[in-house]
Amino acid sequence: MRTAIVSGTFDPITVGHLDIILRASKLFCRVVVAVSKNSEKKGFLPDEVRLKSVAAAISGIENAEAVLCEGLLAEFCKNYENPVIVRGARSGSEFDYERSLYIINKDFGVPETVILPAESGMDHISSTYVRELLKYGKPVEEVIPCGAREIVEEFIKL
Repeated sequence: MRTAIVSGTFDPITVGHLDIILRASKLFCRVVVAVSKNSEKKGFLPDEVRLKSVAAAISGIENAEAVLCEGLLAEFCKNYENPVIVRGARSGSEFDYERSLYIINKDFGVPETVILPAESGMDHISSTYVRELLKYGKPVEEVIPCGAREIVEEFIKL
């Protein structure tokens, strides 16, 4: 059995992320959504809120679970049988970036990475875009999955 590891900071999770997770769930028997910390990014949501919102967004996907990933993704992957990293790419520059990460992760022992292109109409949706909408009080119903949206909006009201 191969385990798909769909990683990201999910700060917050978007409908684009959910689309990649759903597509991975149809390709692999098991999907682990690795909610990662990224020292290169300033966090918008705390770890527990990101994990809870991802879990809510994927609650209807029977073969998927959300897990907090601390440290290197390649080390995290060693906890799973036959791991395959699954990533999404919205553009050519993102594909190039993901390809460079594939080479790095391969050097650390992760044998494969699958890069799925963004579906048409979702290539403009990013966590950065969603954070800007939230910052200015704009509607986010179309860009944050149901379930996750309520958790994110509740946190913002605090």
